[in-house]
Amino acid sequence: MPKAARIKSDLDDVSAMVEIFQILKDVAANHFYNTAKRKEAFVRFADSFVEFFKMVSLAEAKSPLVQTQTKRVGILAITSEGGFMADMTAKVIRTALKEAEKHGATNEIIVIGAKGKEKLRNVTGRTDFTCIEEVEEKGLYKTTLEAKECILQKVKERKIGKVFCVYPRAMSLEFIKPFTVKLLPSEELITQQMDVKDVIEKVIVESNPDDIINHLADVWLTCRLYEMLEDCVIAGFAAQSQQLEASLERLKKDQKGLMAGFRKAKKGDIDQSLREVFTASKITQSARR
Repeated sequence: MPKAARIKSDLDDVSAMVEIFQILKDVAANHFYNTAKRKEAFVRFADSFVEFFKMVSLAEAKSPLVQTQTKRVGILAITSEGGFMADMTAKVIRTALKEAEKHGATNEIIVIGAKGKEKLRNVTGRTDFTCIEEVEEKGLYKTTLEAKECILQKVKERKIGKVFCVYPRAMSLEFIKPFTVKLLPSEELITQQMDVKDVIEKVIVESNPDDIINHLADVWLTCRLYEMLEDCVIAGFAAQSQQLEASLERLKKDQKGLMAGFRKAKKGDIDQSLREVFTASKITQSARR
């Protein structure tokens, strides 16, 4: 087989791979934007929720949402099961461990995701942590409920007071980083009330404030955890897009090199064919003489 034909075969294979990777990258980017748009519903819910929360005074409420009952700290690390998120999973675990170090040895670690569990065990050798696995099989909502029940149970048992969550968040397709937020007690809601304390004093509350706060804490935690799990999914699409983009660039570079090689080989094959024809013609003329 001529050299140009061999290179052309490789070029066709690489060109087909470029088309496939481009399609996969476009699909990942499309999922990223669609999922990010779906998150807008959480923003509207959070605004409505905070407005309702302003009507309930937190000053006297004895709830873990407002007042910590122990100095022990809970660290929740949310990791992805996707293969494209291996590097980000390592960053989330490292960030979670740094956050745990800030609060001393008396802390509890909760990990969402089997990949995060493996990474934490490999890095620290620890096994005394809670892990929520099979996220893809359970779905985001059931995983959210399981994580929420786990946190609330540990709070009720006074195993943890404050709760910090570390999770991956994609600000854009190109920028992903671990974020740390304080889940309990929710300073965000408490701060919102400082501006409307005069309005709160005019509200008549017939139910037990603690019961109201506990119910609101349940709803608030569910919403926030689900939102962060969604952020983890969005980050997974961003990471997938990034790695496909990197692979695509390498393939395009190979494609460009093969194209140049093909042109050179094609020219060489033509020259070789011309030389063979010329040589054959010379031999024929010599034989006739």
